[in-house]
Amino acid sequence: MTNKEIKALISLLDDPEIAPQIQEKIQTLGESIIPFLEESWEESLDPQQQQRLEDLIHNLQFDGLQQRLRVWRDSGGENLLEGMWLLNSYQYPDADLQALNRAIEQLRFEAWTLLGDTLHPADQVQALNYVLFRTHKFSANTQNFHSPANSMLHLVLETRRGNPLTLCVIYLLVAQRLGLPVYGVNLPNLFVLTYRPALPGAEPFYINCYNRGLILSRTDIEHYVGQLNLSPNDIFYEPCSHLDIVRRALRNLVLSFEKMQEPRKAAEVGKLLAILTDEEQPNPAAESEEADEDEDEE
Repeated sequence: MTNKEIKALISLLDDPEIAPQIQEKIQTLGESIIPFLEESWEESLDPQQQQRLEDLIHNLQFDGLQQRLRVWRDSGGENLLEGMWLLNSYQYPDADLQALNRAIEQLRFEAWTLLGDTLHPADQVQALNYVLFRTHKFSANTQNFHSPANSMLHLVLETRRGNPLTLCVIYLLVAQRLGLPVYGVNLPNLFVLTYRPALPGAEPFYINCYNRGLILSRTDIEHYVGQLNLSPNDIFYEPCSHLDIVRRALRNLVLSFEKMQEPRKAAEVGKLLAILTDEEQPNPAAESEEADEDEDEE
C-alpha cells in the first residue's frame, strides 16, 4: 500500500460501523504501519480514537515480539543478551540492543583492566565483584522487590538495582566476555551462578549476586535446599541454559504483573513464556525467585 492509502485506511477507524474490520486489516500489515498510527495519534483530539490507536500499536508490537522470540528460540536461544532484550522490549519497545551491548562491554573492559594475567578463580571473582558491587554499586532492589523494572535489563543497568536473576545475568554476560567458565544455576527461589574451574583438582563453587557476589560451596547449596525441605536434584547444582534463564525471567515478570494487579500484562507475558516452554515437562527449579525476598538473601 502507498502512504496515501495507509493514511486513508487509518482514517476509517473513525467510523464505528467498520472500525473492527479496519482494525483487522491494519493488524495484517505488521509493524511497518506503526509510524503512521503514531502520526494519526498525534493529530487526533479524540481520546477514544487515541485509545484505539494505542491498542493497535501495542498489538502490532506484541505480534512482532512473539515472532522475534520464536526466531530466537529456533536459533537455539544461545544469545543471552538478545533474549533478555526481547523480554525488555515487551515494556519498552524502543529499547536499544546495541546500547545494552555497550553497557556490558564497558563493564567487561573495567573488569579486564583489573584482571591482568590473574588465573586463580577466587581472584577473578574478586575483580568482578569489585567492579560490579563496589565501583558501580549494583545491589538488590529490596524496597521494590516485585517491581517489573527489576526484570528490565536496561533499567537495572541504569538504576543499579535488580532481582537475583537480572543481577546474575549482568555478571554472567561480563564473565563470559572475559572467557571465564561461569554459568547460571536454577536454584529454587534464588538464581545463582557457578564457576567451573578448568584447573586440575579445583572444585566448582557458586556466586550469589544478590548478596554482592558472595562465594558459596556445594555444601552451602545443599544446606539451602535442605532448609526449603526439598529433595536433592541435579538441576540445583548444575549449569542451566540461556533458554532456561530467559524462561525464568519471564516467569518473574508474570509474577510481578500479578503482584501489581495488571492481569492483562501478566497474561501477555504468559504467552511469551509459552513460546519458550514445554509445558508438558515443567522445570521444578525454575519457579520465580520472587516467591520470598527474605529467602533470596540467604
